[in-house]
Amino acid sequence: MAYQFSQDSEKRFQRLIPQFPSKRSLILPCLFLLQADKGFVDQEGMQYIADRIGEPVSLAHVHGVATFYTMYNKKPVGKLHIQICGNISCYLAGSDSITEHVCSKLGIEAGETTKDKKFTVEEVQCLGACGFGPVAQINDKYYENLTPESIEAILSELEKQV
Repeated sequence: MAYQFSQDSEKRFQRLIPQFPSKRSLILPCLFLLQADKGFVDQEGMQYIADRIGEPVSLAHVHGVATFYTMYNKKPVGKLHIQICGNISCYLAGSDSITEHVCSKLGIEAGETTKDKKFTVEEVQCLGACGFGPVAQINDKYYENLTPESIEAILSELEKQV
């Protein structure tokens, strides 16, 4: 069956329509709805968004937005999506050691998902918390001023939840 917004996402979509004077402005929030439904943004979902928004929005527009922004997952991710900032300020604060520690603990490399689909680790560009590095975003929550010890404690706590 072809993708359609979930009931909740459809309701949210209907509330978004009057808030945006330009149809193209709907692309970003619609991509978030798609990602909330499926866990990632795929071709089928992007086509659905283009069709739902309608002219002048095309699949090319939706694809361009989805691939420009790093906040949209282009492939399925684990239940816990660990994004560690690798930008200069976080790197100078030691983000490389955080990435190495997390990957070592989980037995995967950055960009991979554990076999049990519980964890995905990615090194990303700036998360916008440059004064508090190293920073990681795990799903929708930020963790700042990380050390190998603090990320170890965070992972141990999160492992109990998945």
